[in-house]
Amino acid sequence: MDSTLKAHLTHRQTWLRGLFIVLFSIIYSTAGMVLTAIVVFQFISILLSGACNPRLLAFARQLSTYLYQVLLYVTFNREERPWPFDAWPTAELAALTDGQRQQQY
Repeated sequence: MDSTLKAHLTHRQTWLRGLFIVLFSIIYSTAGMVLTAIVVFQFISILLSGACNPRLLAFARQLSTYLYQVLLYVTFNREERPWPFDAWPTAELAALTDGQRQQQY
């Protein structure tokens, strides 16, 4: 076996990254189900009251940003591991500008 290939196959960091990819893929699937439940709840909230739940709206923004960070990590577009190894996305980081969300339902 070529020594370069052997070095790549035995590189500890690569295998550790693979383990984290599996872990974050499971987290992504679970968080995706939570986000789906939020979407359904917000839709029902709009049907019944005509307005979104503001707390849930902020959490959905944070969760969406987190899912994006997970995707960046597992696709090798980000080196920093997402939460719980990094900070949870804040509402300010994930927030849309006021001009982007003015539509009334």
